[in-house]
Amino acid sequence: MKRVPPDRLGVDDDAPREACGVFGVYAPGSQVAHLAFDGMYALQHRGQESAGMAVSDGAEIVVVKDMGLVTNVFNERNLAGLQGDLAIGHTRYSTTGASTWHNAQPVYRTSSPSPARPTSVAFALGHNGNLTNTDKLAAEIGMLPGTVTSDSDLLAELLVRHLDAHAEDDLEAALAAVLPVLEGAFSLVLLDHQRLIGVRDPRGFRPLCLGKLDQGWVLGSETPALDIIGAHFVRELDPGELLVIDSDGPRSSRPWPAERIDPKLCLFEFVYLARPDSRLYGQELHSARTRMGELLADQAPVVADMVMGVPDSGLPAAEGYARRSGIRYGHGLVKNRYIGRTFIVPDQAQRAQGVRRKFNPLRDAIGGKRLVVVDDSIVRGTTLRAMVRMLREAGATEVHLRISSPPYRWPCYYGLDTGSRAELIAANLEVGEICAYIGADSLAYLSLEALKEATGAPGAGFCDACLTGNYPAEVPVTLGREPQVAAPVA
Repeated sequence: MKRVPPDRLGVDDDAPREACGVFGVYAPGSQVAHLAFDGMYALQHRGQESAGMAVSDGAEIVVVKDMGLVTNVFNERNLAGLQGDLAIGHTRYSTTGASTWHNAQPVYRTSSPSPARPTSVAFALGHNGNLTNTDKLAAEIGMLPGTVTSDSDLLAELLVRHLDAHAEDDLEAALAAVLPVLEGAFSLVLLDHQRLIGVRDPRGFRPLCLGKLDQGWVLGSETPALDIIGAHFVRELDPGELLVIDSDGPRSSRPWPAERIDPKLCLFEFVYLARPDSRLYGQELHSARTRMGELLADQAPVVADMVMGVPDSGLPAAEGYARRSGIRYGHGLVKNRYIGRTFIVPDQAQRAQGVRRKFNPLRDAIGGKRLVVVDDSIVRGTTLRAMVRMLREAGATEVHLRISSPPYRWPCYYGLDTGSRAELIAANLEVGEICAYIGADSLAYLSLEALKEATGAPGAGFCDACLTGNYPAEVPVTLGREPQVAAPVA
């Protein structure tokens, strides 16, 4: 699990680092590289460290990947060279493995030829999530400690070794054999020369959905990746589903026994990770986030002159808080759109300056006002501290922070990078102490029960380990998990 040391915290250190984005498209008779580009672009928010694409024309698989944003990696020239009607794409934020070109995805592998199978099996895969038994699996196949550069690379190695040992098996059969030994979070897209494959782990930690084109099929982490290419949303893949799409259309199997299926979609997909125009569990997330603000106003009212959100993720909840409370909604900060989420600064003084580079106050709007400032979460607290100071300097007379999720007290081991408990402010300070550190006049969080109610699907099954310490999948000590104790009550 990759950790961000304190000297590499950025201006978004009050938010979880994103999961990756995966995309796949199969459209017989069409050139799909541009469709894959658009799908990846719609998922750029889920990872900005690297981007890659694998395309098959039925005879050859070509992979292009590099560090940077989708628009940095791909242009008309290299897209024109990616010929084929089958493609997968990936946008990466590293949670296991260093942020290097080697660990950019898709991962590409070929099996070894043999007398029983003269033709190699070639495939590429993209992974969103984090395996929690990587070291154990690597040891079982004899890989030396430190030689596994990422959990995605290990998964590809397991598939290749199975194919080499079982000449009668194809990629689908190899997946059916390998998937049940994996632990943790994984939503996958894969392709070989003729097929597009989607996989969701038996708990469904990370999202993955299926869409229909006029002459093909699409897989994506979020529904906007379908919308942007004109695909019709069909459904979310079920936890524990292996979906194969070929010339006959999609067909499903379930490699895991029924007792291992236990839906636990990451609750923070609703709070922050997914785009507000995405749909999960049948709910549009903008509406769910607005409901979070409404319930937050019920739970934590305050006398104020204006409600404002922290752009952009705090805006829907701020709208809901204003509507329910009757306090006027307004804009207090302007966001510089040219500074991305991964902007890194080396120390606290420069971090505060980084906040000023990203946000600028509307002094006429907030001067002399008692403000309710709504944000989605507090992870480390340093960004909000600098922001509160900025608002006061701009003339705000009071600053009341309202957070549309409960205190974030526990690390995530299923595909997010949130740091250790020592780095999580709510794991070490009570709410009043956090308020004093940030410099607000008051601070209140949304309760867990209200958060689940706001999703519109409270009984559908969520992972809330980062809020409660209740991890649904065992995490080994080698990943750095602290001994589990009861989470303190705010």
